[in-house]
Amino acid sequence: MWIILALTSALCLGVYDVMKKLSVRGNNVLIVLMLNTVFGTMLLSPVLFSSIACGDFGFGNTLAGHLLILIKALIVLGSWILGYFAIKHLPLTIQGPVNASRPVMVLTGAVLIFGERLNWVQWTGILLGFVSLYFISRIGAGEGFSLRRSRWLWMAIGAAVLGAVSALYDKYLMQYYRPMEVQAWYSLYQCVVMTSVILLLRRVSPKAAGVATAFSWRWTIPLISLFLTVADLAYFYSLSLDGAMISIVSMIRRGSVMVPFLYGVLVLHERNVRGKLIDLSVLMVSLGLLVIGSSM
Repeated sequence: MWIILALTSALCLGVYDVMKKLSVRGNNVLIVLMLNTVFGTMLLSPVLFSSIACGDFGFGNTLAGHLLILIKALIVLGSWILGYFAIKHLPLTIQGPVNASRPVMVLTGAVLIFGERLNWVQWTGILLGFVSLYFISRIGAGEGFSLRRSRWLWMAIGAAVLGAVSALYDKYLMQYYRPMEVQAWYSLYQCVVMTSVILLLRRVSPKAAGVATAFSWRWTIPLISLFLTVADLAYFYSLSLDGAMISIVSMIRRGSVMVPFLYGVLVLHERNVRGKLIDLSVLMVSLGLLVIGSSM
């Protein structure tokens, strides 16, 4: 069951990436991100209201519990800020595979921190994931997005690293708290923090912060929150089930790269399709091996 939930999360996450691209292209990134946190909180507000009405403020009504969730919100916001700027300036067929490198980072932490062990089929899948990352880095350099020249590529990598940290942190949180509880409260904290940041930047240095860029409303903006909320709920419940392995769940979620990849090729007509298709095929084989290995 946890694999099915992980696959559902991956599909929604892929559509979420497309909605982000449509929302931030030629638009104010930070305002789009702030609205994303607002809509996300609105979608989960029934959970917050019902808990508060019952006198339950979550996490045992302790300050320590809420501080743990605040840390989660800050980690995710850092990843989102870097990721939103990256997806605005990088081709989807480059940004997607870079983002798909997260499971490699998660794997290292899962083995070292949680003591997870993989069989030879799953290790083969991880190796192919490394091969895929190498291929896409070579293709990106050919399009002018090398590590030497592109700060957007570095932002994509930074977003992936923070995303991996968040995934490992989620496994820890799911041992003590309910998935819906975590989702609702960290969304609220994200909204408060991001709104405060926007107001502060507008007051202190709007040009340096990039918040003076013109903003235009698009209906894809609330869809970012909708698909992300569904993806995260499926993800959290997957991790909460017995036997769920964070390294495998994270790798399956990276299968979401197929959705923005196809959109970039078919709709945006991005370049070097053949090489990127080979890279995507290698990545899909690696994900398939991980799923097969998890049932052995």
